[in-house]
Amino acid sequence: MGFLPRVLLIVSLASAALCSHAQARDEKSLRIAVIENSPPMAFRDANGELTGFSVAIMRALCQEMEVVCSYQVTTLDQVIDDVASGAVDVAAVSLLNTPERRARVIFSKPYFRSITLWFALPGVKPGQAGVRVAVVRGSAQERFARSKAWETVGVRTNGELAEPLIAGVAQAVISPMNTGLNLMKMPAFQQLGLVSTVMTEPELGGDASFGISPRRPALKEQIDAALDRIKRNGTYDRINSQFLPFRVN
Repeated sequence: MGFLPRVLLIVSLASAALCSHAQARDEKSLRIAVIENSPPMAFRDANGELTGFSVAIMRALCQEMEVVCSYQVTTLDQVIDDVASGAVDVAAVSLLNTPERRARVIFSKPYFRSITLWFALPGVKPGQAGVRVAVVRGSAQERFARSKAWETVGVRTNGELAEPLIAGVAQAVISPMNTGLNLMKMPAFQQLGLVSTVMTEPELGGDASFGISPRRPALKEQIDAALDRIKRNGTYDRINSQFLPFRVN
């Protein structure tokens, strides 16, 4: 073999080794999308650190899978695009498994069950004329309200849902139950005198899961298995008790 072919062979082998190393490294690291203003599911604590039920569950899964996870803040109206495009590997966000989302991303097995609450003054009903409803942009609740041709006021995060009501811009809000519980703790929200009602429409409740990039399909089996393990070893129950006043599994 001549000098040039030997050099090309060495370069080719080195490139293959580097690619193999990079692939192994990538398999041991995950980019996780999270939302930072959706207490008690995801928020920043007094030290500015990301925490909450969904974030803590994801961290426990990363530990179980023995992978290094980095966290990127996004919003609900952007997260499906981020996961579908491969910009992130997993969305540690409580996503209802809808047909529209399922067509774009892979879903893990459910990690809790969600319902939706309607908040309004006594006697004000969903769909009532002249009632503007606060919703989070990109949420199942927004999609439902728009399908009913309700007038909506969109906010970026669950943590902002009270603002349109306090300002008098909206007269009602529909939110996931866990967000609703957080709203009810806010003194300014309490002063509005709103009452809550469970919305029974199937589009507004059901199993909530993490979203997985279609570019990393093998992650589903790994995440599902890790979720089973943290439920068996008590980690899931500990996190549940830390962030929520009731059992969600």
